[in-house]
Amino acid sequence: MDMIYDAMETLVPFSWISYTFMKNALLAVLLMTPLFGLLSTMVVSSRMAFFSDSLGHGAFTGIAVGAIVGIVSPLAALIVFSVVFALLITYIKRRTAASADTVIGVFSSTAIAIGLMIMSRGGGFSKFSPYLIGDILSITPTDLAGLLVVDILVVCGWVLLFNRLLLVSVNPSLARSRGISAFAVEAAFAVLLAVVVAVSIQWVGILIINALLVLPGAIARNIARNVKEYHLVSVTAALISGLAGLFAAYNLGIAAGASIVATAALLFFLSLGLRRRLRG
Repeated sequence: MDMIYDAMETLVPFSWISYTFMKNALLAVLLMTPLFGLLSTMVVSSRMAFFSDSLGHGAFTGIAVGAIVGIVSPLAALIVFSVVFALLITYIKRRTAASADTVIGVFSSTAIAIGLMIMSRGGGFSKFSPYLIGDILSITPTDLAGLLVVDILVVCGWVLLFNRLLLVSVNPSLARSRGISAFAVEAAFAVLLAVVVAVSIQWVGILIINALLVLPGAIARNIARNVKEYHLVSVTAALISGLAGLFAAYNLGIAAGASIVATAALLFFLSLGLRRRLRG
């Protein structure tokens, strides 16, 4: 890590880069935000914003369940429960006559209620409150190594899934005629989302993590003219939001996760104006 830190001090022309925690936070932004930008394209295209929001609620319950059953690593509990939660929603919404948003709403509200009940038992809720807002400044080199592994896994999964997922979302009948299992493809994408949410939630925060899975794709949809631009703009918007948000958080003394989301929201409103100009 020392070589990376030295390179950052040489390349980044800001005084705050001299602090180790800011170096780690910057590296986390560079590793996390492109993932959100990439996954956001399909979340927006497939109208999965509500689903991705429910994953945050499921992760909240995962923390609580992990604490009560004695799992040493909160991250392990987060990942396991989030993946199970995502697969369960995907399975149930394909096996019931109820609308997808109804099924997701039931699971989401149930998960948050159970999590709150477990966490508030005995007045112990306060020790879990940091997960609500996140703290990217607390990230460690070990955490960064884990993020790098997740990056590699998600990108590989995305390469394998993208064409099938796009076909399933655009034309399910054609996908079935080509022997593509919609459930298998949706379940695999749900697992990718669940892993990213579970790994990132302790630094971004449960309350706002869904915004990072929606805003980059929404920004790109406003101004992109083809699929290639759509992905490029989404990843770029997520990266710019992360960097500008981290810089603003340090200088203003505010929560980094909230600052990143606020920056992404600002870009979204700017993209609305740009959309009118491009299509006017």
